[in-house]
Amino acid sequence: MQNPIRVLCVGAGHMGRSHALAYHRIPGFEICGIVTRSADSRGKLNAELGGGYPEFADFHEALAATKPDAVSISTYPDTHGPYAEAAFDAGCHVFIEKPLAENVVAAEGIVAKAKSSGKKLVIGYILRHHPSWIKFIEMAQTLGKPLVMRMNLNQQSSGANWKTHQALMSSISPIVDCGVHYVDVMCQMTRSKPVRVSGIGARLTDALPEGKINYGALQVTFEDGSVGWYEAGWGPMMSEVAFFVKDVVGPKGCVSIVADKAAAEGQSSNVDAHTQTQSLRLHHSQLTPEGTFAKADESIRLDDEPDHDGLCHREQEYFLKAIHEDLDLTDHMEGALSSMRIVEAADESFRTGNTIAL
Repeated sequence: MQNPIRVLCVGAGHMGRSHALAYHRIPGFEICGIVTRSADSRGKLNAELGGGYPEFADFHEALAATKPDAVSISTYPDTHGPYAEAAFDAGCHVFIEKPLAENVVAAEGIVAKAKSSGKKLVIGYILRHHPSWIKFIEMAQTLGKPLVMRMNLNQQSSGANWKTHQALMSSISPIVDCGVHYVDVMCQMTRSKPVRVSGIGARLTDALPEGKINYGALQVTFEDGSVGWYEAGWGPMMSEVAFFVKDVVGPKGCVSIVADKAAAEGQSSNVDAHTQTQSLRLHHSQLTPEGTFAKADESIRLDDEPDHDGLCHREQEYFLKAIHEDLDLTDHMEGALSSMRIVEAADESFRTGNTIAL
């Protein structure tokens, strides 16, 4: 029997907590330490896990003290590069939350370090492990080309969620942070090269540092003629009307995520709702000789609908598999870089007023 992978958990926010729960529950992992700047947050997480795990306030101190086999990084994006580089230098495998880094240059540096170290790098693209989203992508690929992909995820946040969003937006915009998920989905749907991106943005509050925005949208065009749209905004001012749109249109029809619960009032800032689907609706464009629709719309309900913690559990099972089976993660890493290039181009487009060629 293989020895468990000793993992150092860094960060205890929404994602850090869920990943730590997965490591705690999966027999192939063993938590060797919890790192956060806040004593309260790491103490609370430690207690939820049953207590007894070593706690640290400083990442580099924890890395030296615990000598882990793997490091799980769920911190703000501006720390991802330095933390990942130190982990690879220490001979560790790395799981890192999306976005891979705060910019493409830093993200490319992380990937290069992973390749040169020979260690595994898995990025937290949680939708790649969701059965309904996998099915959504498969169905999109039956609609012909070009595709028109429409997606958004606005969050009407208040209280603790708004404080978290303010802290996150001090280093990165919503269009970058959440956008990588959905442009990654677009890239999988089209299997085509993105060629140009345009973006808009707005600063809707004085609660942010100068130059930072809390609303953004992008348009991306692919080599095969497909186009995609994504929108994200955070804050107490955001609308909860049509904040959850996920559909794709092609010559043969369209497929949409129908998420009545996730798209209900008051759910936009609920992290558990963001991955919920309920069902997929398939519309066929074929017409009869009389000009009426030849087929009725179909509703596809999938029984396997994991919650947020369940999806993180599946991510960590994949991380373990990648380590034990020496999986080739080249496509996984390149996919993360591709989505980073798109969202960074959108941010550049907004700030320069130009369409950005990729």
